[in-house]
Amino acid sequence: MQTLGNLINNEAVAGRSERHATVYNPATGEPRLYVSLSSADETREAIAAAQAAFDSWSKTPPLVRARVMFRFKTLLEERRDEVARLITSEHGKVFSDAQGEVTRGLEVVEFACGIPHLLKGEFSSNVGRDIDSNSLMQPLGVCAGITPFNFPAMVPLWMLPVAIACGNTFVLKPSEKDPSATMLIGELLAEAGLPAGVLNIVNGDKEAVDVLLTDERVQSVSFVGSTPIAEYIYKTASAHGKRCQALGGAKNHMVVMPDADPQQVVSSLMGAAYGSAGERCMAISVAVCVGDEVADKLIGMLKNEIGQMRTGPGLGVEPEPHMGPLVTREHQQKVSGYIDLGVEEGATLVCDGRGFKKVEGYENGFYVGPTLFDRVTPQMRIYQEEIFGPVLAVVRVDSFDEALKLVNDHEYGNGTSIFTRDGDTARQFEENVQVGMVGVNVPIPVPMAFHCFGGWKRSVFGPLNMHGPDGVRFFTRMKTVTRRWPTGIRAGADFAMPTMK
Repeated sequence: MQTLGNLINNEAVAGRSERHATVYNPATGEPRLYVSLSSADETREAIAAAQAAFDSWSKTPPLVRARVMFRFKTLLEERRDEVARLITSEHGKVFSDAQGEVTRGLEVVEFACGIPHLLKGEFSSNVGRDIDSNSLMQPLGVCAGITPFNFPAMVPLWMLPVAIACGNTFVLKPSEKDPSATMLIGELLAEAGLPAGVLNIVNGDKEAVDVLLTDERVQSVSFVGSTPIAEYIYKTASAHGKRCQALGGAKNHMVVMPDADPQQVVSSLMGAAYGSAGERCMAISVAVCVGDEVADKLIGMLKNEIGQMRTGPGLGVEPEPHMGPLVTREHQQKVSGYIDLGVEEGATLVCDGRGFKKVEGYENGFYVGPTLFDRVTPQMRIYQEEIFGPVLAVVRVDSFDEALKLVNDHEYGNGTSIFTRDGDTARQFEENVQVGMVGVNVPIPVPMAFHCFGGWKRSVFGPLNMHGPDGVRFFTRMKTVTRRWPTGIRAGADFAMPTMK
């Protein structure tokens, strides 16, 4: 099989470490290719390439950098389906979902095309007599990104376009589970005219990651993944003097009020809980029903909808399934283990995804069907922990205040939503919920590229979120210049605190 190496100085480079991981087709369970796991020395070579390219790229006018982004945008649009097919072939999400992932990444590229405006800084005339002041937003240097398996195109595109357009160079370590889409994105950037060394992609595991976290040439680290790893990334990078934005896990709640439209709620929940087989950090994994009547009706409608769902390969089958496989057999077993645990803990298993009928010819794929639990309590591990699979838990509460407290008491604060027709209830929820991204009658409130993506509590480590204005702030540092051009030579020094006169 093919062995995927690295992309250094715009050229494919074979791995030298003699270690590799296997990339599978999750729909069939068959190996697809090998990916090299780079050594520490190989990772340092990528950093060196980025360091060598920084001086020239950082001095390239922002308008010229933006034109590279415009060409990249065009190429990515032209080859969107090719990128999406690679995502489906290695991650498992259905093809239309993969196309949507590429589209959301493209939106950040579009945002980065406006970098000349975003880097303008500020200017004040006559802050003191004959004194002007202005700010400069300057690039950091070599930046690093470590991205997860669930969005092999979108999450790299959250980081790369903004960082590079700001004048930085970049070393990216994609997930070793599905690296091909990320590698193609790197090739498209080179084709768009990005100079050699500005972007370097290093495939690897913890050995490569630890070099990125500790090498003194790396100025910032961006990460998206699970909370334990995010915390490790943040602490290690910060201890070595780097800026860090590390997005962690989630347990996203949807609060369903008695006045909500039941059909709208069910339609929204089905996509939010089971789209991409639940492998989204913004997936809804807990439905909080205010009142038993709401819960009973919701359970009945969900059970009916789940019975009509099609689970199968994301490519090669018509009509397209609603949900594909999980990314690896190990993850499939982990999610199945959580279903076992939920039964042991006493939750009511309404729909069991462990034994669904598989599609002929794809019996060895990494599938778990849509699963639904009722009467889940906050004491259960299936409520407390991120499952990252197609498992929806229904929790019953008696009031809005109890629902709000439930959401706020959870250690994660990534995303949440409320379904209601009452404006006052929605406003109270918006104001008081302790979560970073909030939807009102919107199940997955992912911000657009010109806003910022990020949660609260143990869903994020670091003060700045991804893309939008925070992305520009993260990938630049501000320098403030205060200047006077005297009309003549001043008589003597002044040792007092400078004030406006």
